[in-house]
Amino acid sequence: MAAVQIDSVLIKNTSLTEEQVELLLNQTSATGTPMRDLLTRKDGMTPDEILGDLAAQLGIAYLKDIPVNDINADLVRDIAIGFAKKHEALPLKEDGYSVQVLVTNPLNTRILDDLRVIFNKRIVPVMTSKTRILDAINKVYEKSTAGLGGLDGIEDDDLDFDDQIIDLLEAGDDDAPVIKLVNTLLFRAVKEKASDIHIEPYERDMAVRFRIDGVLFDIFKPAKKLQNSITSRIKVMANLNIAEKRLPQDGRIPLKLGGKDIDVRLSTVPTAFGERIVMRLQDRSNVVLQLEQLGFSESSLDALREDLLKRSYGIMLVTGPTGSGKSTTLYACLSRINNSELNILTVEDPVEQRIHGIGQVQVNSKIGLTFAAGLRSFLRQDPDVIMVGEIRDLETAELAVQASLTGHLVFSTLHTNDAAGAFPRLIDFGCEPFLIATSIQGVISQRLVRILCPHCKQPHVATDVDLASLGLTREQVRGATMYKAIGCDQCNGKGYLGRTNIQELLLVTDEIRSMIMQRRDGGAIKKKAIELGMKTFRDHGIEKVLKGITTVEEVLSNTQIDL
Repeated sequence: MAAVQIDSVLIKNTSLTEEQVELLLNQTSATGTPMRDLLTRKDGMTPDEILGDLAAQLGIAYLKDIPVNDINADLVRDIAIGFAKKHEALPLKEDGYSVQVLVTNPLNTRILDDLRVIFNKRIVPVMTSKTRILDAINKVYEKSTAGLGGLDGIEDDDLDFDDQIIDLLEAGDDDAPVIKLVNTLLFRAVKEKASDIHIEPYERDMAVRFRIDGVLFDIFKPAKKLQNSITSRIKVMANLNIAEKRLPQDGRIPLKLGGKDIDVRLSTVPTAFGERIVMRLQDRSNVVLQLEQLGFSESSLDALREDLLKRSYGIMLVTGPTGSGKSTTLYACLSRINNSELNILTVEDPVEQRIHGIGQVQVNSKIGLTFAAGLRSFLRQDPDVIMVGEIRDLETAELAVQASLTGHLVFSTLHTNDAAGAFPRLIDFGCEPFLIATSIQGVISQRLVRILCPHCKQPHVATDVDLASLGLTREQVRGATMYKAIGCDQCNGKGYLGRTNIQELLLVTDEIRSMIMQRRDGGAIKKKAIELGMKTFRDHGIEKVLKGITTVEEVLSNTQIDL
């Protein structure tokens, strides 16, 4: 359709004025920017209003809800995903005479002609928005490669490998099957929100498992003869030495998937049957969560917001096992206090989330940039707040204590099983007890429990065994509704969807300081903290069970009875 026709369509069917349309046409001509992109930038205009009216005037349908699950994966078999994304075209359905194709620009007749040649049928364009069609392309092509079979006949010698992966969705028809297999595994892991991918070789076979919401699930069992090819492909992507199979190696794979930046941390270790690979996935595009979104109890939130985060010096520690959300909690704390009046510096391994206004340093042990080295240099950078990714040794611990005692607020993490265990742990490093007692202001210890799927959870009457396990009576749970996990399509039959934290917050009072200086063990310190009002993991877990957030089984498996 000529520009003058689009001109009349827009003036007649939208709220744009003649001057606005003329300006848009001039911009399109001068910059080459597609008309649809300029249209959707207009203040006060919704993309659906503009594009829907334009489609109606052109005599074609406009689709807001794309039935992705109804699109036959075989329909896209002959179209490379790179072509589909570049030209924003996706086959929707076909009959004996025609094929309906989703497009964002129905006036691009060259693409429609190409599709007519491919399908040898009449092409019926259907308009939709750019964001919707790209999301649909991702989902349809993932479904078309979800079946990971069909590779048993491949010989290792027939495989070739690229030097790098820029975008998983740009794979073409010429890519080697093992490249497609690895890409698909990564794609599926991101789609299912897996935190880790395990590739495990055994004597006669191998297994691929995903960790989803803290639990490992079997995903796929590739043929044993593909083991070397899969391992080599992954190591090439991480720029590791593929000839070295006797020593552990660590690396990183930066990926782009559907517009998201995914950081993959890779670890390989040699076993009796080959190299075992674990990949940890981190979505760098995630928005930093607020403290209120992390599942803290009201009492812990109040203590954080009104006390610990308002202090001008001291150390606040977050402890817990690997993958328990410690870094997420620290980022939420930093985001809470981040403002133009404070100089906030962090040293991390790796920098998982970037926060505007905060100086973030990446650890690089190969050149001597360790946590301790970064922390030492920070003291000359006039900081107000310092975050150390992890206290791993005596040097880092002593520097953190020194920084806190010279008027800085320090945040860091430590690997301990509970909050009270942080003090004996630091003493084991070699820190002086009186320095620990003076500098540490509070310790948060946390773990993650799975959240019940809201689509399928069902009310459940707790058994006497359940109540006894939690230390509750029938009277205490009267009026509360407890639920059990069922499983549905929304949660892939797991019964759970996402995770939340349960935590204990130990505030260092005069009584606790006295016990630290006496080198009392963690159990004694914990007992005193409970007497002073600290809620334990079990207490917080019970709260979430009674609120219908999680199940008795989840709380019991992640906590132990506090003696």
